[in-house]
Amino acid sequence: MSNFKLRYVALGGVGDVTKNMHVYELYQNDRLKDILIVDCGIGFPAEKELGIDFVIPDISYLEDKKDKIKAIILSHGHEDHTSALPFHYAALGQPPVFASKLTAIFSENKLKEHGISIKINQVNPQKTYRFGDFEVLFIKMTHSIPDTLHLFIKTPVGNFYHGQDFKLDLTPPYGPPPEFEKITQAGKEGVLCLLSDCLGAEREGLTLSEKVVGKTFEDEMRKTKGKFIMTTFSSNISRIRQCVEAAVKFNRKIVFLGRSMKENTRLAIENGYLPIPPSFLIKEEEAKRLPSQKLCLIVAGSQGQYDSALAKLSMDQNPNIKITPGDKVIFSSDPIPGNENDVYALIEDLIEKGAEVIYSEIGEQLHSSGHGNQEDLKFLIRFTNPKYFIPIGGTVRHQKQYQKIVSDLGFDKNLVFLLKEGESVWFFENKAFLGEKIETKNIYVDAYGVGDVGNIVLRDRKTLSTEGMVIVFLIFDNQGRLLTAPKIISRGFVFEKEEKRLYQKAQDLIEKLTKPHHHFHPNEIKRVIIDSLEDLFYQEKGRKPLVVVETIVI
Repeated sequence: MSNFKLRYVALGGVGDVTKNMHVYELYQNDRLKDILIVDCGIGFPAEKELGIDFVIPDISYLEDKKDKIKAIILSHGHEDHTSALPFHYAALGQPPVFASKLTAIFSENKLKEHGISIKINQVNPQKTYRFGDFEVLFIKMTHSIPDTLHLFIKTPVGNFYHGQDFKLDLTPPYGPPPEFEKITQAGKEGVLCLLSDCLGAEREGLTLSEKVVGKTFEDEMRKTKGKFIMTTFSSNISRIRQCVEAAVKFNRKIVFLGRSMKENTRLAIENGYLPIPPSFLIKEEEAKRLPSQKLCLIVAGSQGQYDSALAKLSMDQNPNIKITPGDKVIFSSDPIPGNENDVYALIEDLIEKGAEVIYSEIGEQLHSSGHGNQEDLKFLIRFTNPKYFIPIGGTVRHQKQYQKIVSDLGFDKNLVFLLKEGESVWFFENKAFLGEKIETKNIYVDAYGVGDVGNIVLRDRKTLSTEGMVIVFLIFDNQGRLLTAPKIISRGFVFEKEEKRLYQKAQDLIEKLTKPHHHFHPNEIKRVIIDSLEDLFYQEKGRKPLVVVETIVI
């Protein structure tokens, strides 16, 4: 009987589309021996309108185990799989990082932006790599970004097929098709568990080849009298390359807009992933000197981000380029679940500026998903023929639909583990069961730092954005006697000049609450005043503004 067991822990990327981080722990004689981590990405929370830029995985669970981490493997170059690495690399013990060429290039650049200079190991798919008692074979896969990899992970407990974001594109515009022979060989060797992308589980059929989008770009560009503007993820180099090729064909100069778009395309150009004739690439400052019909803009902001290059165009905030009638904007990406409202609001802003906007609901073949539809998922299941399943990279509804697909193929639906963040599965040679849950929390990142945006800060920001703010200034002597009348200022709550009666009531209430006492404690009286004013304002106006009390004791 084997003395090994393995625990898979989902620190991100389950029950959610983003913030991917998958942990494999190998135990020998109940002692943790080796850890392998797959991906370390950012997420996009609903709280973004409250000043949150993104969220990163909570690695508290790993911090006292960092000496066991043998490697971090990055499956592909999208930000939701790589961009949390700069924030966690040191805390994880600076383990070696492995990735394909383009993923390594993007990730090294992201680390460099944060002052971290490391060399990421570029993997050779012809080689097998050993990380402690983990043995990993890399499988070339097709997705919406070049150099995507699947992992065949061999362990003393059994073999795991880690099938992160993918589609089975038989005719990719660039690069090889999936390595089907390696996938089927993995199935022949035996797969204990298949961890599979499930984001496309609700869509029937096979996913369209990426090539169809290139034809759409040509057709739409041919009909465009003004500027041709395409927006997609800035790491979607295959999509960007097809748009570039169409622009060259129709003799349009190419402008990249947005910091991430400029940086990623620069790296892709320098490393041969994005060939552009030098005479076709211009800066945005040069664009205003050219007629609109001679321009192709490739712009970041397809998810409706409020500070993106596309959003700035929609608000006339770009000094060099303006949206004018005759321009056409192509949204060549679908909204990430949760971003729909932001995307549609941006579309409406662009339409109001006079642009013709084409998006998936009204146009066909504008976007070929990088995530496999039902038939893609079925093929991977048949090829690998696993004993257990873990759907990853999708929301709860996608996980549930994936379970139905598995059941339709004749497998017991109870072999599918539908996990939430922090949940784990124990694997033995012949069995698997749900493990204990690891406590995790959202680690928010904003302009000021990492993790210092807690629930209280978010609550206050939400209150400010919806209810407004009231600031009360009080001056006391050391006995708690008010030396001047309370000064009250409000913002976003009610107009002070029109609400003299309300603020007089507030002043009278404060004066009643502040009685001189030789055991005067300013913090205690602050709390009493805040609670009382919140109640007063709610009774009078049906709203609870954020109340801040500032005291001076002299």
